[in-house]
Amino acid sequence: MDGTHAGTHAEATGGARDGTGRRLADLHAMWRIRALEEKIRELRIADGGNGDIVGSVHLCIGQEAGPVGACSELEPGDALFATYRGHGWALARGVPAESMIAELAGRESGVNGGRGGSAYFTAPEHGFHGENSIVGAGLPIAVGAALAGRFDGSGRVAMTVCGDGALNQGASHEALNMAAAFRLPVVFVCENNYWSELTPIDEMVAEPELWRRAAGYGMAGERVDGNDPAAVRAAVRAAVQRARSGEGPTLLELMTQRLVGHYIGDVEQYRRPGELDRAREEEPIARLGRSLAAEGVPAADIEDARTRAHAEIERAAEAALAAPPADPRTAKDHVYA
Repeated sequence: MDGTHAGTHAEATGGARDGTGRRLADLHAMWRIRALEEKIRELRIADGGNGDIVGSVHLCIGQEAGPVGACSELEPGDALFATYRGHGWALARGVPAESMIAELAGRESGVNGGRGGSAYFTAPEHGFHGENSIVGAGLPIAVGAALAGRFDGSGRVAMTVCGDGALNQGASHEALNMAAAFRLPVVFVCENNYWSELTPIDEMVAEPELWRRAAGYGMAGERVDGNDPAAVRAAVRAAVQRARSGEGPTLLELMTQRLVGHYIGDVEQYRRPGELDRAREEEPIARLGRSLAAEGVPAADIEDARTRAHAEIERAAEAALAAPPADPRTAKDHVYA
């Protein structure tokens, strides 16, 4: 299947099933992620970088359409594995914002008691089985979850998210090969934001259309407009149905772009001229807002999606920071000798 055709088909299919109400809900869901990431950045840089959140933090501002579209197609028993840029995926999967902020701020009410921090927290009760700071490591873990589902009769689908650079990792190749060979129910989601940390992906590979690698493994593959939640939803719906019916894994390449640095504090000297200006025009929230306005949706309804999201995140942050810090005396809890 041609990559351009694949993306266009997914967008058309998604658009046909997503009415104005659903699209407003998508806008609100994306604003929730954006507001969360902006609040996390605010807390991280406060007091000269010595605020309530410390340590390395990677934001997904500009990439909100992927998690919103994808997570809407997962069942409660399915397993999602994210990268260290995973706050948006966790929120879209249902992890409460208050528990997430508390975790990043080292509070005992955090989803992991303040132990996981930005890049490592997990919430299996919400079907979110963790972030991972090792590039590409989520892929083999997701394959293991899918294989376990075959034996325990749960019928789970495993979804794993990685960046474009992660597909060059050896463990990623092994995971893709094994999933295809055993026809495992895995959806591999590659968020191609054009940058493998600080290096453009087109300078690292001979074939920049990464979805084409799927054919070499004998699995389905598709390039999708990763800035359109409806397009993502349609592509993931088909991939999940394929997985559940025993037809094996799918590799989806979501084309998007982050509007911030690789990490908080990244000076982004590697950016190409005009790149961010173009990205801001096409980023998912701006695009969907313009589309809704062009269709005649009242400006008040569009603005409501933003204001409700920010109000929710502000309340969540206030409650999270009111919780007591994690007790250092419990550091050895949950550690097995």
